[in-house]
Amino acid sequence: MLVLVINSGSSSLKYQLRDVAAGAVLTEGLVERIGMPAPDGGAPEVADHAAALEQVDAALHAVLGDRAIDAVGHRVVHGGERFAEPVLVDNEITRAIERLNPLAPLHNPANVLGIRAIAEKWPEMPQVAVFDTAFHRTLPEHAWRYAVPEWLYTRHGIRRYGFHGTSHQYVSSKAAGLLGLSDDAFDGVILHLGNGASATAIQAGRSVDTSMGFTPLEGLVMGTRSGDLDPSILVFLARQGHSADEIDELLNRESGLKALAGSNDMRTVVEAAEAGDARAAVALDVTAYRLAKYVGAYHVAVGGAKALVFTAGIGENSWQFRSRVAERLGALGVELDADANLVRSKEPRVISTPGSKIPVLVVPTDEERAIAEATAAVVNAR
Repeated sequence: MLVLVINSGSSSLKYQLRDVAAGAVLTEGLVERIGMPAPDGGAPEVADHAAALEQVDAALHAVLGDRAIDAVGHRVVHGGERFAEPVLVDNEITRAIERLNPLAPLHNPANVLGIRAIAEKWPEMPQVAVFDTAFHRTLPEHAWRYAVPEWLYTRHGIRRYGFHGTSHQYVSSKAAGLLGLSDDAFDGVILHLGNGASATAIQAGRSVDTSMGFTPLEGLVMGTRSGDLDPSILVFLARQGHSADEIDELLNRESGLKALAGSNDMRTVVEAAEAGDARAAVALDVTAYRLAKYVGAYHVAVGGAKALVFTAGIGENSWQFRSRVAERLGALGVELDADANLVRSKEPRVISTPGSKIPVLVVPTDEERAIAEATAAVVNAR
């Protein structure tokens, strides 16, 4: 089955065409600056998502030949409480996703634009929505509840949802296989570390806690997001005259590594710290310390982790940051193999010593593959 995977943003459309049976990527690309003025201030070069899809279609023709796409799989960020698994899209499902826009105003509206652009161009094409939040629908109530009045939950849906679920589910399954375990026998802590970062506690193959909450802002220090902070800071800033939009911009786009070190790129921050930049060194310490605290908490949450797993851009590629985190986990008996930690590979691997009480793994994530396989499964089950 040929599946086109779409990750639609407000001004971008990322795509990948996969042959699911062969496990092969046939082509991939990114259309940017959708609806944005041209550099000279003129009309947008790509007017809307429908126009972006025409560019994608042209790129697909170059590799498809006589073959045809069988289905389209969409990454949808927020599935709320309704969606616990991938679903075949129809008009009602599209409207249901749209009703979740207030929970993910930067993501779900763009996801819907992608769905509607496909429906307009290929009306008969099966489409499947795969939700970032779905894997975390197994969180027990004691993990997803906030200690706030009930009406905030019943009226506004304020609770912890979690994100990066597609990646966490894919990586936990691969980690279990690497350790010779079935998925439902795997207890571990998955660290998805990119510009956005989250940790998830996996018990018996299911998500039982995760660091992101009502939005992707909660939890770890990230590239431009603050992660956890005292909620009274928001009240204080509002009383100082800052608007809700200004506070949102401050915490989501101007905080994290960018605020601490002047850059949201981990490679740049590591290089600066190694060159003696004190701000960069503090940024790494803050980020590693916050992450190590979550690892310790989630080790308890799963009743003793069988593995600690690094994934995503930073987790897979920054041996320096992995080392900083592991140094803070000595109380758990974690020991990295220095040479193994230096290896860069697209293959899952163990980077801890044989004597480490908890194996430490690096497992490359592949969200597009997971979305394509989920899409194929839903379409085949029709």
